[in-house]
Amino acid sequence: MKYLVLYTDNDGESHFKDVEVEFEHVNFAPPAPPVGLSSFIPASQLVFFKTPSGWYGDWHPAPKRQFFCCISGEFELTASDGQIRSIRSGEVLLLEDTAGKGHKSRVISKKDFIATVIQLA
Repeated sequence: MKYLVLYTDNDGESHFKDVEVEFEHVNFAPPAPPVGLSSFIPASQLVFFKTPSGWYGDWHPAPKRQFFCCISGEFELTASDGQIRSIRSGEVLLLEDTAGKGHKSRVISKKDFIATVIQLA
């Protein structure tokens, strides 16, 4: 499994990178059979996020380090280096660009964009 990360470099510019998640077989809920688990990531809170079709946010940094887990719709982000990426249903994005210019974002689907947002500790 992969997820997308939007981060800020030392010059305040935002960039994208893909991260591969590694899984280890663990007895997570015995007596159920082992399952694949990634490393745990400490989180502070969770919220559901909804923006309407056509919504647009001009340049802004992320308010906190947070995962966006897309439930429905499609969301497009533009990094300050000019690269454009999008996330769709079932995809995950980690926003780490909490300083600098940040990013632009908009809903590009005809339906609302709905996500689970998990803010990190």
